Amino acid sequence: TRLVGIGAIAVVLGGISTLLALALLKLIALFTNIFFYGRISTELVSPAGTHLGPFIVAIPVIGGLIIGVMARFGSERIRGHGIPEAIEAILLGGSRIQPRLALLKPVSAAISIGSGGPFGAEGPIIMTGGAVGSLIAQFMHLTSAERKTLLVAGAAAGMSATFATPVAAVLLAVELLLFEWKPRSLIPVALASATAGLLRTYVLGVGPLFPTAAHPAFVGPVGLIACLAAGLLAGGLSALLTMGVYTAEDAFLRLPFHWMWWPAIGGIAVGIGGLIFPSALGVGYDVIATLLRGDATTGIILGVLLVKSTIWAIALGSGTSGGVLAPLLMIGGALGGLEALVFPDLGPGFWPAIGMAAMLGGTMRAPLTAIVFTLELTHDIDLLLPLLCATVVAHGFTVLTMRRSILTEKIDP
Repeated sequence: TRLVGIGAIAVVLGGISTLLALALLKLIALFTNIFFYGRISTELVSPAGTHLGPFIVAIPVIGGLIIGVMARFGSERIRGHGIPEAIEAILLGGSRIQPRLALLKPVSAAISIGSGGPFGAEGPIIMTGGAVGSLIAQFMHLTSAERKTLLVAGAAAGMSATFATPVAAVLLAVELLLFEWKPRSLIPVALASATAGLLRTYVLGVGPLFPTAAHPAFVGPVGLIACLAAGLLAGGLSALLTMGVYTAEDAFLRLPFHWMWWPAIGGIAVGIGGLIFPSALGVGYDVIATLLRGDATTGIILGVLLVKSTIWAIALGSGTSGGVLAPLLMIGGALGGLEALVFPDLGPGFWPAIGMAAMLGGTMRAPLTAIVFTLELTHDIDLLLPLLCATVVAHGFTVLTMRRSILTEKIDP
């Protein structure tokens, strides 16, 4: 009877998280239009189309200043990309999240991304959905285990609504947040994610988010060996990116300024990167789609690998607000685009898709989530075996070469 009640709450929470995901995406669009185009609109646009010229450098700095003030005088918990904060709340905070975080986190993320921050929307909506789930549990005086279940249910529903990936959202919950595979938690989380997946079709449209042309069902031994190589390369790049974020964090810690100013300082690097390669700014879903179609030019591929990855690491190290899934997809896709120049030709977008999953699996230490996430984003089931080979190798590489992942390194025991 207890499970039935928690499951019913989770269904409601799935609907709430869907509306929160819609609100966050609209907020991001609103701030993007305000910052880069000087107009009031919720139409989804890319910062790359702005005509600000050199003045584009100032926009991320302004956004960083606003976020720094919000973090200092609102809640310091808005800093970061969402998933580590959710893990910390579960492990160390009894699955309790401050009520104001449910409001401040999405607004700060929308300002960060809308002002050009090279992040995704998924981390903040995961944290926001989790905050709402935790608040409901606290209001109803539920047990610690039930608070955790509803926190994770809200987080999974937020991811499901954002990307139209309900199964991957459940796997993310299992691999990173639940720390168990029991009916008491799995069933409510799955119900919340499924509810969000259903309702998303009415408010955001049906999936897949990045449809791709069908790829060969049989890639052969040479193709699979190349997938293993792609996994090694993605694992190496994952380790480099993670170390880049750590280096940036350590560099900001040595600055003789209060951390409130760090996002603005990081915004200088973001602005310069945007001046060099405008497509590095913002969420970048359009760039991901271009990579998966196989239409990306060498300039786009190098711009993502060199500029996007650099400003992402610096901005994340500065403690601003934003998610990591979309940037990792873009960087992994660019790596795959580079590999497509030398690896066997298995169709447009094949290697970018492999690179995306391998980058997620290596960096986040969640290989099953990365595999299913890519399948749900593309709806190409023929990618399953190649994805398995590349993603597990990337995961193994980072496990053997790095003590902890980017999601857990800064969590204080």
